[in-house]
Amino acid sequence: MGKGSNLSDGVLKKIILSYTYVAIWIFLSFTVIVYNKYILDRKLYNWPFPISLTMIHMGFCSTLAFLAIKVFAIVEPVTMTTDVFLSSVVPIGALYSISLWLSNSAYIYLSVSFIQMLKALMPVAVYTIGICFKKEAYKGETMANMISISFGVAIAAYGEAKFDVFGVVLQLGAVAFEATRLVMIQILLTSKGIQLNPITSLYYVAPCCLAFLFVPWVFVEYPVLRETSSFQFDFLIFGTNSFCAFALNLAVFLLVGKTSALTMNVAGVVKDWLLIAFSWSVIKDTVTPINLIGYGLAFLGVGYYNHAKLQAMKAKEAQKKAQAQGENDEEGGRLLAEKEGGEDGIKTDGRTGGTSAAANCKWIYGLFTRQRSSEKWIQVNLHQSFCIAIVRSKLYLSFGEAKKKLVCYLQFDFKFFLVDITCEKSIVQLQH
Repeated sequence: MGKGSNLSDGVLKKIILSYTYVAIWIFLSFTVIVYNKYILDRKLYNWPFPISLTMIHMGFCSTLAFLAIKVFAIVEPVTMTTDVFLSSVVPIGALYSISLWLSNSAYIYLSVSFIQMLKALMPVAVYTIGICFKKEAYKGETMANMISISFGVAIAAYGEAKFDVFGVVLQLGAVAFEATRLVMIQILLTSKGIQLNPITSLYYVAPCCLAFLFVPWVFVEYPVLRETSSFQFDFLIFGTNSFCAFALNLAVFLLVGKTSALTMNVAGVVKDWLLIAFSWSVIKDTVTPINLIGYGLAFLGVGYYNHAKLQAMKAKEAQKKAQAQGENDEEGGRLLAEKEGGEDGIKTDGRTGGTSAAANCKWIYGLFTRQRSSEKWIQVNLHQSFCIAIVRSKLYLSFGEAKKKLVCYLQFDFKFFLVDITCEKSIVQLQH
């Protein structure tokens, strides 16, 4: 079987699930962005109140999560201490509320296509903040790839006809807060050992967002709404919009919890392509050849990132399997060796009238070649106490002196292998 078929069922399942999560998130994110643009744009639905819209979303999400947990008991509640709630959930709620407020406000001033181009800075922001919080390891190659992605989209944004400084400031602020929030979600879900599913996540986070948004709403939008009587609740528009926002929140928590914040933001470039195509064909935003060239460069970076992630996943899976197998075999070898030691006429060192390490090693190798099809455990006492186990065509060498654990995986497909048989740097070479 070739090397290309080394993907285990577990790795393949993870890959399929990861791409499924990405596809669901892209679809829902696309829908919510276009829907929010339609509601907030003065030329369309003409309801330019981003804080109010976000509060409607959070209130809707809080209500559904409460019903699912407390009323219908569809989801089991999570025990959370006050300290964890204040140190993790509250900061995430604050960051999320500010990010949503700023990003929704930007749709009043900027086109959909230009906003997506500005969001190209998100991968770099998430990666940088992830390094600061020790959730991502710094790699020059990865950082260069992130910069190349952003550079490509920046080229696409060059020459924007509808440039608005205030709108750009709003969107860049949203990028900064959103990147921090995404990394904090990883910390909440993984580092502190809290298992939150999408429903329980919204149950805790959405009310925090609603509370944080209430303060600016009272001073910024409520006076305008009261004076102009602009709030006429359209159940069809706001109801379906809120449902899409609820589904998107579930997708976000699911995607970040199962993959990473960086994966979501790099996959967002695909969503940006779809949004730019939609804004060009339906909303009639201007898209130039420079835009397409820039996004072409960005896609090269995305393709390289996905390839690197796949290779890392395969290597990690193989390492976990090898480590688990080694630990099990080493412990089994120790117990069986204690039970069967001395039963095979194995040569020992000078302390028991034995011969040299080289002679012992050659004798062991001869025994192995004769009993290769069987799984035979052997105990050998030389200058240091250790055991050698033969299992499934592999030779496991484990030293037990001073509670040291050393397992050597020696495949017999090679012409020779090396064993430090005495723990004193004397190497014995055995010919296969």
